[in-house]
Amino acid sequence: QVQLVESGGGLVQAGGSLRLSCATSGRTFSSYAVGWFRQAPGKEREFVARINWSGTGTDYADFVKGRFTISSTSAKNMVYLQMNSLKPEDTAVYYCARYRGGATYYSVTNYDDWGQGTQVTVSS
Repeated sequence: QVQLVESGGGLVQAGGSLRLSCATSGRTFSSYAVGWFRQAPGKEREFVARINWSGTGTDYADFVKGRFTISSTSAKNMVYLQMNSLKPEDTAVYYCARYRGGATYYSVTNYDDWGQGTQVTVSS
């Protein structure tokens, strides 16, 4: 069993930065990949970024490329999402989850062990 816990959300002005953390426990992080998703009020949960178990392979949604960076430290079993140049449309609850495989790494249905989420609010 894997447990994932997000932290680091908050209120920030447009153009600011936040770093989200995802603490993993249970099965060793080096045996699976982790993704970040977000869900804004009234909208479906959407893929943000993913990192593979070795930390060398990453994928990003087009709307965050160049602004967000996903990274990991296997020794500490942590996954981070550095968010720069934040926009009001980035406001959402951000979740991390374990990628269990499948053809589409951006699909919510290919992830398990979701954390409880952390709120990110970007003011204009």
